[in-house]
Formats: sequence, C-alpha cells, structure tokens
Amino acid sequence: MSEAQSESPYIFREEKMLKISKLFSIAATAFIVSGQALFAGNIPESDDPIKVTIQDWTGQHFSTHVAAGLLKEMGYNVEIVVSDAITQHPAIASGNINLSTEVWTNNVGDLYDGLVEKGDIVVVGELGLSPKEGWIYPPYMDERCPGLPDYKALYECAQAFGSAETFPKGRLITYPASWGTRSRDIIASIEMPFEPIPGGSEGAMVAELKSALAAEEPVIMMFWQPHWLFAAYDFNWVEWNPIEGKCVEESQEKETACGFEQAKVQKIVSKGFEDKWPAAFKMFKAMQLTNADENAAILEVDEKGRKVEEVAAEWISENKNIWQNWMN
Repeated sequence: MSEAQSESPYIFREEKMLKISKLFSIAATAFIVSGQALFAGNIPESDDPIKVTIQDWTGQHFSTHVAAGLLKEMGYNVEIVVSDAITQHPAIASGNINLSTEVWTNNVGDLYDGLVEKGDIVVVGELGLSPKEGWIYPPYMDERCPGLPDYKALYECAQAFGSAETFPKGRLITYPASWGTRSRDIIASIEMPFEPIPGGSEGAMVAELKSALAAEEPVIMMFWQPHWLFAAYDFNWVEWNPIEGKCVEESQEKETACGFEQAKVQKIVSKGFEDKWPAAFKMFKAMQLTNADENAAILEVDEKGRKVEEVAAEWISENKNIWQNWMN
C-alpha cells in the first residue's frame, strides 16, 4: 500500500466528521431560528395597546420614550397617555394606564401607598436613577445671606430673596402645582418667612434660573437631579438636620427640621399586566437607566432643541448591547 493510500482512511474519517459537524451546526441554527420565530409569533400576547403615561418633565419624557420604543421593538402596540405625577396613580389602578417609568416615592401621597398595598398598582422595581431633591441657590447668594447653606440662615435673610410681590417675605419657586405641595408644607410647618410660588413648568423654572444667574439676581428654587443644569451651572443646596429613618415633611419643627425625604424612582404597572403581557413585563423589570443617561438626554432636548422622541430613538440605536439583554 502506498503512503497516500495508507493515509486515506484517516482523511475519510476527518471528512466524515466534518460533514457530521456541519449537519449539527445547520440543525442547531435551524432550531435557534425556529425558536426565535416561535418567540416572535407569541408577541404581542395581546393586540390591546400598552398605555404608557407621559408626564411633565423632560427626564420622564426620555424614560417613557425609551420604554415605549423598546416595547415597539418587541412588537407591542403602544399608546402614550398624558397624565401627571398625582393623577397617574388612580388611572393605573383602574387600568386606564398600564405602565409608568418614574414614580418618585417622596411625592406620591397616601393614595399611592394604599393602591400598592391593595395590589391595584404593581411596583416592578427601581429605574436605576440616584435622585436628589431640595432647595438650590447660586453661590453668589452666600455673601448676601451669611450662614447659608444652613436652612436656619433663611430666617434672618429672607428679604435677600424677596421680590416686590413678596416683600418682606422671601420668594421661593416651588414645583408646579400638579407636582404636590411639599415646599409649601415645610414653609408652613416651620413658619419660615417665605412665600412659595409654584413654577409653571420645568421649562419655566429653568428659564427663571438662567435669567437670574445671568443678572446675578436673587433666586432660590425647589429642584431635582438628575438634570443637565448641574453640569452647566454651579448651585448650592440648602442643608437640613440629618435624621435617622424617614423625614416626615409635613410635620416638622423649626429647630429639628429635616427638609425633604429623598426619593426612590420606581417603575410601576397596572394589576394583571404580567399575566397579559409577560414578555413586556420581563423587559420592563430589567430596564435600567442612569443619571448620566438622563442628564445627556435632557441636555439634548432642553438646550439643543432636539425632539425627545429622536433622542430616545438614538439611545436605543446606540445601546443595543445593553437593552437586548433585557429581552432575553
């Protein structure tokens, strides 16, 4: 037998093994493709629209459009419904709204807790933000109100923050009326000589801050982060007494005031959501956004004038490696 002939059985075996390997590979690919087709065929589990609430601040607009965009990627019918931080809760409990990306737990009232306890609202988890809320002011006000950032300094220099309409009281810009009365409650309970003035909207509040900064005029305002403002401008936060446990905002005293209970940002859905749209529920439970995500998005919308839908779609396009894991 020649040398070439003596090697031929081994060559034959290698070729046979290669063919078998290819067959297994083709079969596995076919199984995966058919599995994906079956998975896609089961979504949406219902043709009914998932009603997603959109509210009245840019960060929430962004998280809403990210969630809605991902649900559409999965094949769901999505409807965006306008509400606000308070009215969304009974709407979700009744099933008129199905999903909310942001509930700030320090601005919900007793109704929310009761609806969660009854099971009419289902808390899916936290969105991933690290929020902070309180009163902010520009650094140049430290000279005009010695003792800041301690809140007690505001009793002595309220007039430094006053206006013709509020004099001799100081003027404090609070959240829009539909966001609740937290600053008003604190001012009343600790008898601080300030007049709380509701901001008309997030945009109006930002415009007033920028105008005051440009002219170095007095301003103090209830605000929150994440927000692009803190990347663009310097602000100081009014400081309160540290406290163990929960800060009960509406029943404080002057000497021991703790200021504002800091929030968790929760994702919620209506009762029965998981049973009706299980894949959507699983994706939404896994969905996470960071302060950096929202800060960048808010900057693009509020400062550069881009549409929030466009910014959210861009985030989805550039972060497939992140959100595809939420759908597995």
